[in-house]
Amino acid sequence: MGEGLEGTLRELVAIDSVSSRPNGPLIDLLEARLARLGFGVKRYPYRDAAGVEKVNLVARAGPDVAGGLALVGHTDTVPYDPAWRDALTLTKQGDALYGRGACDTKGFIACALAAAERIDPGTLREPLWLAFTADEEVGCLGAKELLRQGALRPRHAIVGEPTRLQPIRAGKGYCFAEVRVRGVAGHSAYPDRGASAIAGAAELVRGIEALAAVLASRPDPAFDPPHTTLNVGVIAGGQAKNIIPESCRFTLEWRPLPGDDRDEVPSYVRELGRRLEAERPRLSVELEILRADAGVDTPADAPLVRFLEAQTGQAAGTVAFGTEAPELSQLGADAVVLGPGDIRVAHRTGEHVPVADLQRCADVLGAAIAHFCTRVARGGRPDAE
Repeated sequence: MGEGLEGTLRELVAIDSVSSRPNGPLIDLLEARLARLGFGVKRYPYRDAAGVEKVNLVARAGPDVAGGLALVGHTDTVPYDPAWRDALTLTKQGDALYGRGACDTKGFIACALAAAERIDPGTLREPLWLAFTADEEVGCLGAKELLRQGALRPRHAIVGEPTRLQPIRAGKGYCFAEVRVRGVAGHSAYPDRGASAIAGAAELVRGIEALAAVLASRPDPAFDPPHTTLNVGVIAGGQAKNIIPESCRFTLEWRPLPGDDRDEVPSYVRELGRRLEAERPRLSVELEILRADAGVDTPADAPLVRFLEAQTGQAAGTVAFGTEAPELSQLGADAVVLGPGDIRVAHRTGEHVPVADLQRCADVLGAAIAHFCTRVARGGRPDAE
């Protein structure tokens, strides 16, 4: 691997871009690099829920039209353990490079920059977009801002995530809600004088488990697990051991298959709540949806899927975790997730990316730019499928 690629990754890792912090310093670095390459660059700032300024960056080379190819990477990382003293210092151990974000997804960003540096903007017959987002790790919020603003309109998009360079053409959605049950407090020695919110919540959870079994009976073998999944991840309620609990709340997460109705789960839970209220009038149930992201299902025969399968020698797959591909799909692109490294080492102390993956990824991205954006592709004919 050339020192340029490793050096770029070293610069990126050195900038602390945990989601709770401003990502402006990292955007400054990327903007300067791309401007020197002749890209037109535009910043899309916004403030997150805590009032922290975040910035999305969109850069374009080639014609000012819709179409072409986008390379998309998120600039934020998950937090790191303070005991990991080298988290922001790229270190090499054996055949891998270690540091927070090295795998998820600053490695991909470094590869995208390296691929962009290899092209002559004058050869582009279709636009080449580079989009770098904020707040992916806390809900793909930056990508949603770009979608809201219509900031780019690519025909094809490669979304960076650590996939061991396997093209990922489809992914489940991600939805999240909080369910709140209200009851009536009272002395636990006289249970008939109160109404236990915890008991009511328990009935709802049992009903949700029944729904999970129904969803499991409708499999799609392309996915693992092959069905929409449910999870009650957190539950809290009550004040003391001898007080009938007047409130209880729990979180409900579901990951719908592409094409599944995202409203099926909350509609079912609301109906459970109405039945509970009818049976126990002193209980009330509320459900608040906090996130409802669709899945993505790029056709197996899409040109970008076929191209990346040929380049990597790997059949396209699917994932159960969330990515920014749905937002790119809603912007009009055939979106495929691909990147260096392994998701199983992301979000951990000792996160790392293989050196060979970085070099190969840069080559694949460079080939994709040539195939989908440049004036002359294989066989000497114009080609931007």
